[in-house]
Amino acid sequence: MISEPTRMPLPRTFFDRPVLEVAPDLLGRTLVRSTPEGPIELRLTEVEAYDGENDPGSHAYRGRTERNASMFGPPGHAYVYFIYGMWFSLNLVCGPDGYASGVLLRAGEVLSGTEQVAERRPKSRRPSELAQGPARLATGLAIDRQLNGTDVCAGPGAPLSVLEGTPAAPDLVRSGPRTGVGGDGATHPWRFWIDGDPTVSPYRAHVPRKRRTRAA
Repeated sequence: MISEPTRMPLPRTFFDRPVLEVAPDLLGRTLVRSTPEGPIELRLTEVEAYDGENDPGSHAYRGRTERNASMFGPPGHAYVYFIYGMWFSLNLVCGPDGYASGVLLRAGEVLSGTEQVAERRPKSRRPSELAQGPARLATGLAIDRQLNGTDVCAGPGAPLSVLEGTPAAPDLVRSGPRTGVGGDGATHPWRFWIDGDPTVSPYRAHVPRKRRTRAA
């Protein structure tokens, strides 16, 4: 018999651990986004870990900046950034205060608020695509920089929170290289997903951008 998802918010201690422990443990948990139109709930199915100054793939690899300052704050808060001048991505800060590590939320299954998400993601061909990928997830849940630094452990009424949900069965958790990460961090197997779940995004290796050359 499958138990009902637990509605209790995850405690701060859940996030105050090494990022490689937190990331796979987030699979199956419930992300709640409160909006004026009503709540949206998402079962997390795919995430990636980024280990701060120890990780060449992390925004914090070269230290603290105005952009990544939230990553250095206390655990259990959101780090939201704008990428490629096009869309936002949502991360959850882990580890002790002052140590910049976080988990990128890559994909999930929409459990409630589907109509809201579909309105923001009109090009989705099927429900599994509504939050399939970090940009789609952020767009569908109306995530933007105003949510940067939000406490996701605050509980009911908070703009963002993470509930205990139903953790993924350990035998269904898979890991591999992170999507689109190049350089020294390309081979880190720090992407985690629930095997066989249709909402998981396809893996894409890093492709170096070609520099434009000016005509003579």
